[in-house]
Amino acid sequence: MNQKHLDQMKNGDGFIAALDQSGGSTPKALALYGITEDQYSNKDEMFDLVHEMRTRIITSPAFNSDQIIGAILFEQTMDRKIEGMYTGDYLAEKKGVVPFLKVDNGLAEESNGVQLMKPIDDLDDKLKRANERHIFGTKMRSVIKEANEAGIKEVVDQQFDIGKTIINAGLVPIIEPEVDINSSEKEKCEELLKAEIRSHLDNLSQDDHVMLKLTIPTVANTYKELIEHPNVVCVVALSGGYDRDEANEKLKENNGLIASFSRALTQDLNVNQTDEEFNNALGKAVESIYQASIT
Repeated sequence: MNQKHLDQMKNGDGFIAALDQSGGSTPKALALYGITEDQYSNKDEMFDLVHEMRTRIITSPAFNSDQIIGAILFEQTMDRKIEGMYTGDYLAEKKGVVPFLKVDNGLAEESNGVQLMKPIDDLDDKLKRANERHIFGTKMRSVIKEANEAGIKEVVDQQFDIGKTIINAGLVPIIEPEVDINSSEKEKCEELLKAEIRSHLDNLSQDDHVMLKLTIPTVANTYKELIEHPNVVCVVALSGGYDRDEANEKLKENNGLIASFSRALTQDLNVNQTDEEFNNALGKAVESIYQASIT
């Protein structure tokens, strides 16, 4: 494990940029950026276009380690290059930003009020390649929709079970059991989730490091005890469908919780902007998310 990167994630001021839209969510991400589905004819062209978008974001002067301490990548992005360097190396060496890899293969069908992750049959290969690409950690997402104790236990069990494999590979897992912001039982889900996560954290070995990525809670500072847990490097928040202003306002209420936003980071960016317009829009977004993350 890279000690410098660990220190940066534990003690650095800033947030994590989530640039990890995968095959299923890429058309939506491109559409928000101003590229419609009739502008590409196959998946290869689609992934070329999204890599161009991500390259524009990452190479922008507004994207730097003064405010962004980490970035989550999709597998294809990890395997591609920016200015002749693999993306993870470019982030770490040129930008001072810690690289992470999304490792899940999407969500299973809903059961017990939750969606577990689909099996990650290629996990060992992904972790091997992540190490070869100098990736620091991973991210994997499940979704909780109802305050179903059995379902929430299943989600957290699966996350930590796979998380231990990731730790054993020398990487830091970001455990992401997202609570749906539209759940009618959101606050109850969060209480059950916190207790379940806490019990798993208490069973980790002293040297096992994890990060948590959680929905901004209904009750401010719900996750304070998780943020302070000795095995937790940091706790980051997903925007979860809130627009940036609302996500930032909610985030500010939670001390020590930092952003890991995707759509809320890129919502004002457009393929037709000049570089000056693009960099200004990105800079404004970065600054607002940074300010919300350092409360």
